[in-house]
Amino acid sequence: MSELVPGGNLALPGGAVTFRVHGPFDVSALVTDDGGKVRDDGDFVFYNQPAAPGAVLRGDTLTVDPTGLRTGATRVTVVVSPADPGTALVRLPFPVLHVTGTGGRPLARFTPSRPGQETVLLLAELYRHGDRWKLRALGQGYTDGLAGLARDFGVDVVDDTPPGPPPGASAAPDPDGFLSLVNSARATAGSPPLSLNPRLVSAAREHASAMAAAGRLGVETRDGVSVYQRVIDSGFAYLTIGEHLVSGPRTTAEFVAYCLRTDGPRRTVHDPAFTHAGLAHVRDEPSGDTYWTALWARPFTPDGLAGTEAAVIGLTNRERARAGLPPLSADPLLTTAAQAHSADMVARAFYAHTAPDGSQPWDRAAAAGSTRRSVGENIACGQRSPADVVEGWMNSPGHRANILKPGFTHIGIGFAGGGRAGMYWTQLFGG
Repeated sequence: MSELVPGGNLALPGGAVTFRVHGPFDVSALVTDDGGKVRDDGDFVFYNQPAAPGAVLRGDTLTVDPTGLRTGATRVTVVVSPADPGTALVRLPFPVLHVTGTGGRPLARFTPSRPGQETVLLLAELYRHGDRWKLRALGQGYTDGLAGLARDFGVDVVDDTPPGPPPGASAAPDPDGFLSLVNSARATAGSPPLSLNPRLVSAAREHASAMAAAGRLGVETRDGVSVYQRVIDSGFAYLTIGEHLVSGPRTTAEFVAYCLRTDGPRRTVHDPAFTHAGLAHVRDEPSGDTYWTALWARPFTPDGLAGTEAAVIGLTNRERARAGLPPLSADPLLTTAAQAHSADMVARAFYAHTAPDGSQPWDRAAAAGSTRRSVGENIACGQRSPADVVEGWMNSPGHRANILKPGFTHIGIGFAGGGRAGMYWTQLFGG
């Protein structure tokens, strides 16, 4: 796999090419000719128009088949912007571009420079060179939004209204009274009310349908897609998430009563960390069973990510204090490397200290600019809070040894939602 720098080029093999940017971002694409202009508005691929000849957008993943592009198309420009239009790119994690070929073979990765005031980044372009197709890394920023960028490419844009509600929006209807039942239960527990989110509802409906088609419950369905991947693909980037996957209840009231019946599911309903929810149910006609998916989440925000990182560091330092050790200081370079590794584990569907390209923790720290002489790493997946993940590390001898190593003086925390396990954590230590 090639690590690209701005302006770097890569000859591509034949077949479709997939571009993915994990995190709180929207991916878009512009199909143009040699003059850099679209032929018409149909050449702009984004949330509200997720397909054009030869280009299909699904969630955070864009797939381009050069042989299927419209006549005269010689270039596809891949664009990234914040999923929440009110958030500046500089306040978000680096938008790392992963490029894969046929069969999921990794081809390239590109990490642009830290944005300044830009609101949109041109990440890369797929372009025809003779009878071959090549990839060029860009990293060029725009400050006037996705609409301004689109106008420069020749798209007729009326205004800068974002495509669809942001992750924190609450515009989904509640025809079955689900929200009133849940919020009544939360009020008795002293938890704040939830809002319904249309993207969570959409992800819940997809997962319930997949479970009904398979005839069984599961976090991951027969098609190999997890409920967490469906949430991310819906455009909802989260800081924490929970789910109820149930078959049997006939009505929404029965479903909520079932979730409140026992301690574990009830804790999820009452959890004050959650702010948004989605619910769907699908009936499997052959069996007559009804499959339910309820999703509970808190949307990703830059402040929320910073709070999560600070909480993990605080809990880590509490354990060090108990052992008579000095606290670790937050290190922005270690944080960059840790965040990139968590996002990479989600994007490339692995869980290991050694990445598929062979890179190790010290390699990633050095690539981020760190000059720490000693480096250690803890990773975890599935835990849904800073308290849970630090407790898990402390209960593991190897991870505990890293947390309590006297020679470490600095730390960086990475977190990413999605993938099979739902939440991926990285602690990167330096001394």
